[in-house]
Amino acid sequence: MTFPAKPMAYPDKLMSHTATVLSVNLNKVALVRNTRHLGIPSVTRAATLCLQAGAQGITVHPRPDGRHIRAHDVTELADVLKDWPGREYNIEGNPFHNLMDVVRSLCDRGTPPQQVTFVPDSEGQFTSDHGWNLPEDSARLAPLIAQAKALGVRVSLFMDPSPDAMALVKATGADRIELYTEPYAAAHGASDQAAQLARFAQTATAASALGLGVNAGHDLNRANLTDFLRAVPGVQEVSIGHALIGDALELGYRATVHAYLYCIALAA
Repeated sequence: MTFPAKPMAYPDKLMSHTATVLSVNLNKVALVRNTRHLGIPSVTRAATLCLQAGAQGITVHPRPDGRHIRAHDVTELADVLKDWPGREYNIEGNPFHNLMDVVRSLCDRGTPPQQVTFVPDSEGQFTSDHGWNLPEDSARLAPLIAQAKALGVRVSLFMDPSPDAMALVKATGADRIELYTEPYAAAHGASDQAAQLARFAQTATAASALGLGVNAGHDLNRANLTDFLRAVPGVQEVSIGHALIGDALELGYRATVHAYLYCIALAA
């Protein structure tokens, strides 16, 4: 991979005026911790270090099997975020499994997330690998979207890049989409990169025209993030976990978050 050259210093002004915010997914930190019973690495410490470095949000995806993020992580991170006004907490998951229970629990204790992202994972799925199928899933999703919004929580639907599907997303009552970006990441640097970017750009444009916000995530990294944001208009948030945590093993949290913020700033 070729990473963008970056300055020795990271001016705050450069990072604070970009349209796209960075939410750090901490699932992989929890995955490593769960291999032993020592509580290290600490998920809450990782969140604090990323927030101190300038990340604008924290994302977790608590799956039913608890193989990475667990129930206590969700509440402990909510308590961490209380000390960071203006930063966002995003909870991902399948609303037909455990997600809505997680959201209600946080709201009941007075620490609601700012956003929930509905993802159509099966219970034992290795990782998210496709978006919702609309209109087939619409009737089941709409009442759960309404429930989350009644709790004061913004709802994003994990979607494949399909401009024609954006009107169907709007009809469910969702506030945003999260574009599933793995097809772009797989094509980055290859002959079909431009075609993939065109699909994502068209989808983002269609979403924005309907008043939907646009998020993105999955396999974005330091090598491909800037190109994506330059080509796809109006991306409000990128949620990045696997690559970012992998980079942090080599660079540390602070330098890694700065590097991703710099990639975002280059696209502005």
